[in-house]
Amino acid sequence: MKPTYFISDAHLGGKNHSAEEQQEKLLLDFLGYVGQQGETLFILGDLFDFWFEYRSVIPRRYFKVLFALKALIDQEVEIHYITGNHDFWMDTFFPEDLHIQIHDKPLDIQIEGKRFHIAHGDGLAKRDVKYRMFKKILRHPFHIRLYRILHPDLGFAFADFCSRLSRNHRKIEDRDAEYINYAKIRFQEGFDGVILGHTHSPQEYRESNKTYINTGDWMSHFTYGKLEKGRLSLEHWPLKNISLYP
Repeated sequence: MKPTYFISDAHLGGKNHSAEEQQEKLLLDFLGYVGQQGETLFILGDLFDFWFEYRSVIPRRYFKVLFALKALIDQEVEIHYITGNHDFWMDTFFPEDLHIQIHDKPLDIQIEGKRFHIAHGDGLAKRDVKYRMFKKILRHPFHIRLYRILHPDLGFAFADFCSRLSRNHRKIEDRDAEYINYAKIRFQEGFDGVILGHTHSPQEYRESNKTYINTGDWMSHFTYGKLEKGRLSLEHWPLKNISLYP
């Protein structure tokens, strides 16, 4: 059986365009590698700095990555996308046009005979009460229909502004211990592995024969998860330690 891969938090669409070109190239190289070596790819959210789609319009800036994802599907690599806090409103494009499975909630799945709990990780912290309430409001079907009244150029521009505002004012806090505790609870429920993203902080924690990893990000760490022959591990893409966003 070929390996399974896990990535998150590339946040493509940042304003530093020269850095984003390098970032995108590394991601495309990685996706090409997955096409050669992998069987399944899990994207744990926030691949883009924002995602919003109209009935017949999507953001054009992501064409190369979308094309690479479709190429993986054509190579019979199964792709799952667990939505993150920057994936504002995903609709039918990914499942119908790309044949990528979308999950709006944490995913509990069995791989290689082991049970895994996979989630983006937003809203897990105890202090995220206001965020959890806001998320329900933001993703309500009525608000999505209302937003689509805007012309796509205006809608994308406003979503891009809000996404950058959220990223640039993101609190840098140590949530590692809280996320490990979350993983320990899932271990007690019988899961063999827990994979999260969101914090942009690569992490690997082992307890007996159970493993938790945080996939980190593809902005400064270029880390990803790998499941091969029953072993879950945190890996670095070759050009690790290169920060594109000083």
